[in-house]
Amino acid sequence: MSGAVANCDWVSLRGLLLDQACEPYRQAGRFAYHFARGKLRGDPVFRAILELGLLRGYPRILDLGCGQGLLAAWLRAAAHCYERGTWPRAWPPAPRPQSMRGIELRAREVERARRALGPGCEVVHADIRRAVFGSADAVVILDVLHYIPAPSQREVLQRVRAALPRGGLLLLRVGDADGGLRFHLTQWVDKAVMLTHGHRPLDLHCRSIEQWRQLLCDCGFDTRAEPMSHGTPFANVLLIALAI
Repeated sequence: MSGAVANCDWVSLRGLLLDQACEPYRQAGRFAYHFARGKLRGDPVFRAILELGLLRGYPRILDLGCGQGLLAAWLRAAAHCYERGTWPRAWPPAPRPQSMRGIELRAREVERARRALGPGCEVVHADIRRAVFGSADAVVILDVLHYIPAPSQREVLQRVRAALPRGGLLLLRVGDADGGLRFHLTQWVDKAVMLTHGHRPLDLHCRSIEQWRQLLCDCGFDTRAEPMSHGTPFANVLLIALAI
């Protein structure tokens, strides 16, 4: 790297990241491209992953419920910008995973991911309740676990822990059931998105943040919580969990 650009702030970097991350989705169709731009622009978790250096130093990343592969596209774009020297001076270096794998239940999302990302990212069409996880250094689960029943949530997290080494990372974003009106809005949007994608609304299986943290503790993780609703009306929290 030639060195971070001193005047590269988030606003200017975001435009470059969006262009770089979203361009591959043009070949996956107009919906895929515009969804990528909207989601990556508006969801605070993507900035936080880079600004806090959350995935830095983890060679093998597994994305459960990966959708159309936005996290992989985002990390690729970040590595490209960092190598060009376009990076905020105060931020840690961009993550440079050696491998990215995703598991996604919805066939259309899998097809979009494969068309956009190509062979450099393996995207498996499977249900995370039954899919083989293999081994990973970091696992990411964003806004997924509340779609499956409570016993399955525990089973998935136990299998995630088995896939990670001691000190491995789990990034788990969830809604806070104690979040009041903001939480109810989060639920409403979840169901609306399902309808938009042509799926019937599912029963949601939510917990308070303390309940999520206790479940993670029971499954072998030490956690801390980061609010992850900046700029949105939702009640989302990112749980940063280390395998113990």
